[in-house]
Amino acid sequence: MLLQHRSYQKELLDGKDIPFEDIKKNMQELNTINTLLGGHAITLKGFISLIGNRKKITVCEIGCGGGDNLVAITKWCLRHKIELDCIGIDLKKECIEFARERKILQGTATWIVSDYTAVAFDTKPDIVFSSLFCHHFTNDELITQLQWMKLNCQLGFFINDLHRHWAAYHSIRLITKFFSSSYLVQNDAPVSVTRGFLKTEWIMLCKRAGIHNASIEWKWAFRHLITCAHE
Repeated sequence: MLLQHRSYQKELLDGKDIPFEDIKKNMQELNTINTLLGGHAITLKGFISLIGNRKKITVCEIGCGGGDNLVAITKWCLRHKIELDCIGIDLKKECIEFARERKILQGTATWIVSDYTAVAFDTKPDIVFSSLFCHHFTNDELITQLQWMKLNCQLGFFINDLHRHWAAYHSIRLITKFFSSSYLVQNDAPVSVTRGFLKTEWIMLCKRAGIHNASIEWKWAFRHLITCAHE
């Protein structure tokens, strides 16, 4: 499988009426995968690149799922004595319900069940980001998403998403086949790789969105980190 072109095959998680226990199992396993394969580390690199020497910051994640990325950022900020406020936005109320249970985020996080495009901030967060969210959308939808992210942050935004590559596809298919007990993860992890991006595609998407100062870096394991600071 050469994966020369993006697939638009729907993931099971994009469907409706999935039992909450199945979604919960999916989120728990994805957190493990992100931890072991460096996904959270990439998110932290994007965050750190934008905060400078600030000691107080507000960060918003669109498509926040169960809040794993916000947990990772919160732990880092606690270690570095940075005051952090979090905003998590997700369309699935089950994901937000799961995120609300994260003790480390209680008292510092605001949760919004909504399509991110319907959210209007009274005060824009300093940083907006997404992780493993963009590949759920078409290229045309991503133009709107990039423009929304740039418009709704004060310092900048970043994206952590998948590099579409045959080695990534076959590796995650085998890993999830033998080590995952979630049918959602087993099905969606390989499908998500086929919906991922090449660097040339990110360059094209940013250009179409009118974003000319984005940094696009390849990261292990088969990810891209897109960072854009306000000029």
